[in-house]
Amino acid sequence: MTVKAILERKGHDVLTLGPNEKLSEAIRILVEHKIGALVITNGDRKIVGILSERDIVRVVAKEGGAALDIPVRSAMTPKVKICNENHTVNEVMEIMTRGRFRHLPVEKDGLLDGIVSIGDVVKRRIEDVEREADEIRAYIATA
Repeated sequence: MTVKAILERKGHDVLTLGPNEKLSEAIRILVEHKIGALVITNGDRKIVGILSERDIVRVVAKEGGAALDIPVRSAMTPKVKICNENHTVNEVMEIMTRGRFRHLPVEKDGLLDGIVSIGDVVKRRIEDVEREADEIRAYIATA
């Protein structure tokens, strides 16, 4: 199973924000849409960073309430791990586990094409395991 299959099911829509927007706007979007991360782009869908809840907590712990007025670029993670549509679910799980993060932007031709979360990956993996178990049961029943 590949990232392409996940995106075909969930879609390619990704909420993004520019690096010069205030952190308070990023928080508003995260809360409103009940998501855990925003991909930060420079306007043409070129990925320049990612902002997660963890990044926000880190900055608020350091700066206090003043953090709400800082630009997103000051709080985001600028070195973003990415994947492409040909990565397998197992490869994505390994990247996320090794990097200790839950959101992985998908890039195509150098531009943002989607995002996969740990929830997307786990859901797909569970579906695969259940399908394999059903196939084994069917095989045994016909043997």
